[in-house]
Amino acid sequence: MDTLSLLGILVAVAAVLGGQVLEGGRLSSLLQGTAFFIVVGGTLGAVLLQSRLPVFTRGMRLLIWVFRPPACDYRGAIARVIQWSNVVRRGGLLALEPSVDLVKSEYERKGLRLLIDGADPQTLREVLERDIDTHELVHQTAIRVWESAGGYAPTVGILGAVIGLIQVMENLGDPSRLGAGIAVAFVSTIYGVGTANFIYLPVAHKLRTLLDREVRLREMLIDGLVCVANGDNPRVIQGRLDGYLTGED
Repeated sequence: MDTLSLLGILVAVAAVLGGQVLEGGRLSSLLQGTAFFIVVGGTLGAVLLQSRLPVFTRGMRLLIWVFRPPACDYRGAIARVIQWSNVVRRGGLLALEPSVDLVKSEYERKGLRLLIDGADPQTLREVLERDIDTHELVHQTAIRVWESAGGYAPTVGILGAVIGLIQVMENLGDPSRLGAGIAVAFVSTIYGVGTANFIYLPVAHKLRTLLDREVRLREMLIDGLVCVANGDNPRVIQGRLDGYLTGED
């Protein structure tokens, strides 16, 4: 569980609500069902219009990454590659057969199978890099769902503000109805800018960061597997793969 993501949302919301209270305002003033319906519904509609259903669904599913990031154990992966190298040096490529069933990642299993089947280093690299390209393309397209929502929300908020002002202009003769229109106008803007900058765009940036880490892990595995295929010394492989570590892994 990524508690920092949850904390970030809570801090952002608390800052807005706290500012409202410190200014002497009421929290209920920020709760406008009409404004919420306009901004969230309008943003959702725009995103649905530009997306294919599989892409939109995948984007929604990626939200879980923000709170439960995919495992990227660089040091564990390096240790496995070094172990595979030692196994190959002692018993040849076929000695890796038992290791395939012990690996959880489908990507690693594919690489191991190619290695065991005797794929040359160049072919091994090309096949696995193509997998990376496809994986990255699929996820980048899904992440753009959140980026698009972050772009549409402020504009839809302005649209809600205009709708509220139209209501004000239509009821200038009835002062009792002016307050509701003005509230919708200003709160719509808050909802649009707030959801874009507190939710949609941060989620998109977080997902892209996590995807970059996952891609870097796969690139490291390719280097490791190619080194094993070339018969490099385990110490050389260790030094090469340690270069992928950033101090946060």
